[in-house]
Amino acid sequence: MTALEPGGRILVVDDHLEMVRLLADQLADEGYLVELADGGAAALAAAEKWLPDVVLTDLRMDQVDGFDVLEGVRALDPTVPVIIMTGFGAIDSAVEAIKRGAYHYLTKPFRLEEVLLYLGRALADRRLRDQYRALSRTAAMRSGFAAMIGSSNVMRDLYKLIERVAQSSESVLIRGESGTGKELVARALHFEGPRRERSFVVLNCTALPEALLESELFGHARGAFTGATAARRGLLVEADGGTLFLDEIGDMPSGLQAKLLRVLKDGEVRPVGADVSRKVDVRIIAASHRALEGPESTFRQDLFYRLNVVPLAIPALRERQDDIPLLVQHFFARARERNPGAVATRMLPEVVAALARRTWSGNVRELENVVTRLVVLSAKEAIEEADLSAFLPAPGTGSPLDQARERLATLRELESEYINWVIERCGGNKTRAAEVLGIDPSTIHRRARTPSTETLPTGRPERSE
Repeated sequence: MTALEPGGRILVVDDHLEMVRLLADQLADEGYLVELADGGAAALAAAEKWLPDVVLTDLRMDQVDGFDVLEGVRALDPTVPVIIMTGFGAIDSAVEAIKRGAYHYLTKPFRLEEVLLYLGRALADRRLRDQYRALSRTAAMRSGFAAMIGSSNVMRDLYKLIERVAQSSESVLIRGESGTGKELVARALHFEGPRRERSFVVLNCTALPEALLESELFGHARGAFTGATAARRGLLVEADGGTLFLDEIGDMPSGLQAKLLRVLKDGEVRPVGADVSRKVDVRIIAASHRALEGPESTFRQDLFYRLNVVPLAIPALRERQDDIPLLVQHFFARARERNPGAVATRMLPEVVAALARRTWSGNVRELENVVTRLVVLSAKEAIEEADLSAFLPAPGTGSPLDQARERLATLRELESEYINWVIERCGGNKTRAAEVLGIDPSTIHRRARTPSTETLPTGRPERSE
């Protein structure tokens, strides 16, 4: 019979080795790597040098018994399954071992098929746990400090501050210009702190109208409004035990600001149309690119002070230009990964130096877009400094966004002009232009038309793509 998961490392423990040598040979024939230990002390010494995937141990042994082996192995690695072997008369002890964390117990005498069955299951569980831990570490790295690029003094100071603040559950208000990476900081605060195993939920307060924003945030009861055919829990409940990141909170309507203030005060959420509230334990991290305090602000000052318990300021890219070469290298590698068919394979040092000298009003987000554009549009393997003039024209001579105008243009006009300009820069290739713009090719065919020739439905806002 073949084991479910052959190839695992099995430690077999018994103070009568002659009784289990046959079992060890049979397990080896099934593809397992087997090591024998003639007692509990020898087993623990072996496990420290050669951590097994599964431990199969006798329960009754002199001096160091199966309970001691179980405790010692779990101290080394609590994910290692321990299967207890016991005589019929000691089943109560075996059940006690299960309560202490043993994976399973086998009653002597047992059949080889039974051993292989539970070894296979234990090994499969062990590997699933290892995969989960690896994925969790990867997610944490991508969401924590490892997702933040920069070694300048201001970034080092920010890392130290994040490390301290992450251990708290107090509200945080992140301030910084658009494109500086406020959400990355919020993710680092969550994944570097004690709430990392719970949900990190994001809500952009600018993206939804007030009615939908309220339902999204607080949830709603069935029949609370037209179309509410089923109850829905809001994001505050989804983030219970974890973190809720409210991006651009300055755009939250004043009525919802008052409801959020009550949540921060009382720790309770009442869905729209519901009669009862629910307790929640949520850490609120908010972000804004504009000032929320002061007499000229329309933002509720009592809510501001509730959120601003721990303020964090994110430096603009112009304040950490030493980090630009690292960012360029990172964005270039990521753009190459997303566009494996791109011609460009390297960027010459003078290009990086030229990018580092520029003023980036759009901060890190603008820099990433430019590097991606260079990778996607370059027709040469090595991107040179001369190429920058084609992709980064001087202000006032390039894209419609840079051009001076005699009259104020509508957003729709600017959008269409810019799309047409990108299509032109891509040699008329609309598919390639869509990649640069980050939109669907079918969308570019609609939006590239002249605004005056396109009729929008009356009485309804245009749907955002």
